[in-house]
Amino acid sequence: MKCTFGSMPARLVVLPDRTVWLAGQLMANIMDYQPLANIPSFGPCQTVTYPPTGTATSEAMGTLTPMPCIPGTTGPWIPGKTDYLVQNAPALLKSCKCMCQWGGVITIEQDGQVAEGTQYVNKESKQRFNK
Repeated sequence: MKCTFGSMPARLVVLPDRTVWLAGQLMANIMDYQPLANIPSFGPCQTVTYPPTGTATSEAMGTLTPMPCIPGTTGPWIPGKTDYLVQNAPALLKSCKCMCQWGGVITIEQDGQVAEGTQYVNKESKQRFNK
């Protein structure tokens, strides 16, 4: 993932309670947006709307002073794949975005998939999904 105000990429964390896999990877859904649990730090935050960066920049007399990011995500990824649910929420797509309350837009740069299509969803997960 990448944040428009972050200094470095970060990897989405899909918690191990998932039961749906695609191409050997746990599938994420739009509810995987929790700061630090799902969305780790993007390094020093480059916007003064983020309070620690704003304060440090003010103390440096206006010289941008990025401070360590703690993501401010407060809502789910949008829009999600509404016709495929993963644990009762739309599946996360590479095209989804997640907003940070400090103005950053988080996007998925690399989805980690090496194959496409539901033929790679394991049978156990597909059976649970179809119930």
